[in-house]
Formats: sequence, C-alpha cells, structure tokens
Amino acid sequence: MTKLKTIHTCQSCGYISPKWLGRCPDCLSWNTLLEEKVSEKDRTASKSINMPYSKPQPINKIERIKEDRVLTAIGELDRVLGGGVVMGSAVLVGGDPGIGKSTLLLQALNSVAEGGRQVLYVSGEESPIQIKLRADRLGVASENLCVLAENSLERIIEVIENLKPKTVVIDSIQTISTSELSSTAGTIAQLREVSAQLIGYAKTHNMPVFLIGHVTKDGLIAGPKVLEHMVDTVLHFEGDRGYPYRILRAIKNRFGSVNEIGVFEMRDGGLEEINEPSGFFIADRPSDAAGSVVVASIEGSRPILIEVESLVTPTLFGMPSRTIVGVDHKKVSLLIAVMVRKGGLKIGAHDIFLKIGGGLRVSEPAVDLGVVASVASNFLNKPVKSGTVVFGEVGLAGEIRGVHHTELRVKESAKMGFKRCIIPKDNLERLRKSGFFNRMKDENIEFIGVNNIEDFLGSGLHS
Repeated sequence: MTKLKTIHTCQSCGYISPKWLGRCPDCLSWNTLLEEKVSEKDRTASKSINMPYSKPQPINKIERIKEDRVLTAIGELDRVLGGGVVMGSAVLVGGDPGIGKSTLLLQALNSVAEGGRQVLYVSGEESPIQIKLRADRLGVASENLCVLAENSLERIIEVIENLKPKTVVIDSIQTISTSELSSTAGTIAQLREVSAQLIGYAKTHNMPVFLIGHVTKDGLIAGPKVLEHMVDTVLHFEGDRGYPYRILRAIKNRFGSVNEIGVFEMRDGGLEEINEPSGFFIADRPSDAAGSVVVASIEGSRPILIEVESLVTPTLFGMPSRTIVGVDHKKVSLLIAVMVRKGGLKIGAHDIFLKIGGGLRVSEPAVDLGVVASVASNFLNKPVKSGTVVFGEVGLAGEIRGVHHTELRVKESAKMGFKRCIIPKDNLERLRKSGFFNRMKDENIEFIGVNNIEDFLGSGLHS
C-alpha cells in the first residue's frame, strides 16, 4: 500500500511546510497554508508528461511553420496577443468573476471556428445547457465549436485525442484535477500538474490552449507564480463594475509587447471592441471644471487620452486623508510632497481625492504631470485652460523629465481636437530638431515646454 504523507502548501506561492503555519515564510501571506495528502506517486506524477526528444540545431536552420499565428477576428484581442494566437502557445486569462472572461473567449473562438478550425471549449463549472444560453445571447453558433463539461484531466485528454481540435479552452483551470494526485482540485499540486500536462500536450501537438484562471480577493490570479511561470502569455481582464468598459491587459507575453491593452465595452449582445478609446474615456469630461486635466498616456503601443480629476479640501481631522483611484497611492504621495516642497503649495494639511476617469488604471511616468496639474488646479480653484493636454515625468527635485513616444501623444491629442500641449522642455527640443513642427503646422497646436514645477505653475496652465 502506498504510504500517505501530510504536508501544508501555501496557496499563494507554493511553499511547502511539514506543519501548519499561520504565515507563509516565503510570500508572508497569512492563513494560506492548506493541508494536503501526498504519496510517492504524487511526487513522480510530473514524469508522465511525454515531451518529444529533440536535438540541438543552429538557430538559422530552424524553419518556421507557415501558419504561425491565427487571427481571432477581434482586433483588440489580437493586438494584446501580439498579432494573433501563436500555435502551440499557452495563454492564461484571469479576472474578477463576471468580468467577461468566458464571454470574450466564446466570441473570439467562435470566429476561429467559423474559419474552419475545430475548437473545444471545456467547462468545469457550467453545464452545456448553461453555455448554450450564453452562446445564444452572444450569437455564437458555429458547428466547429464543441462544448465539453468535464473535470477529469484524463477524460479531457482522451476527448482531445479523439476530436483533434486546433484550439482548446479550459474554463477554469482550478476546477480540473488528475487522478494521479490525491489532493483536491484547485490546490497548488493539482494546478501545477494539470497545467504542466495540458501545456506539454499543447506544445507537442502545436495546439494553442487557453486557461481561464480564478483570482484571489486581492485581485491576483490564484496560484499566480505557479501558473504565470508555466504559460507563455498572461492576460488580465479588468474593469470597474460601475462602468461598461473592460480592459484586457497583457502582463506577460513571450510573443509580443508587455502592458499592451485592448479596450472593450460590455453590452447586452456581448463585448464590443473600442478601436478609438480616447473618445470614450474623456467623453463625459466636464468643461471648465477645476481639477479636471487631460493627459496623453501610452498603454503598450497605443496612445490614449485620459482624464485625471481631483478634489482638495481642508481636513476636518488631525490626519489628512488620501483617497486615490486608478494611480499608485505611493506615487501620488510622492508628487504631493514635491508640490509642497518645490511648488510652494500648502496642501499638506488638506484631504486629497484623486481618480482616473472611466475606471482605468495607469502606471506610466508621463501621468505625473497630469496629477500635479489636477491637484494644483483644484487647490487654486482655477480650471485648466480649455483644449490643453499635459504629460511628463516629475522628479524628486521638482524637475520635469522627458518621456517616450512624444509624437504619438501629440498626434492623438490633435486628432481629438486639443490645441495646446504642455510637455517637458527636453521633448520640445527633440520635436523641434526632428522637424515634427513642420509636419504638424496645419494643426495650429501651441506647444509649451517646462523644466520644473515652478515653470509649470507659471506657464499659463491655469486660466
């Protein structure tokens, strides 16, 4: 009889301990160690993956297959994937419950199936009837799209061997288990083994596989480091329930740009892609409102105009409040300190509320100048001059540093009707030397270059 052994595995990072601990010594998470029973068979289960034997060969002698990518007919998804689905790749899709992960993949793979490719959709949570109800609402009806309700990995592999699909979707990976392990579905051991066998099979047969992953209460994909290191691409579907917009962001991509985003709008008939998101994110922006500033941001390779809005009020308590939505809280605190020390704005004893319009989250340095402009505008109660776009990185000494993709930002601003750009002086000099002004002379855009916060506050930003 096989001897069983009890271990405790951290469900966040995979750390293994012989006894229960309240806090994981590796990732420092509390109450994440769960008891699992393993055997000698469990430890050797990963050896069941049959990878083909290969020999080393010169890189210039390796031949690419003719069909190395497959388009899904959804431009925003293809953009995030780097130009389509790579054959033999493993894609992990995560996001909050009900955000639209299953809806997006059903729509995308229906287009693939209509192109004549066999697609298998494996659901471990819903019955075929439930999937059919969603498919009818989305208009998904391709005969090449097959649905399987199954939780056993061995049965799924058997169906794949018989059906021989060109693409497989697993919804979700946490619900699939293998009989080779005695632990329950969703544990780190099961996730590692099931994912490894599916990914190994996909690469051996040159078949792309999509894995839908649950997220934790912190918004991370459950078992994040375990799964993210194993797959080729990690996509995170995010969005605020109060807004119809959804953002598909590439966190990891071996075949394309990282931090590329796709923008969608959730409607009754499913997800509709938004090809020009700038107009959506600033559509409801109030005119001549103090604290509202438009920033030209870059997400991946795409320029997007976003709105930064803030509210600054005297605090009624001893400790000023800082409520930040859409931007890193520590970054905003740093910028407030720079404004107090270098800009002379006495806002340290004020409550500051700041958010990015449309439920978008941004992290690039060029948004720094927009945050400073928004807070200063509301504190001084002076609206930003109409038609103004700002962008630039703010340093600890109050200097305003140049950013990349200046021409893309300016062109996007001009396309949306903005006629005034306040940018770092370094970027202004580069545009002048490159002859960009001559190419944009018909747009009649006013450019203002600033070196530091003092120049910025005195540059005529506030009317």
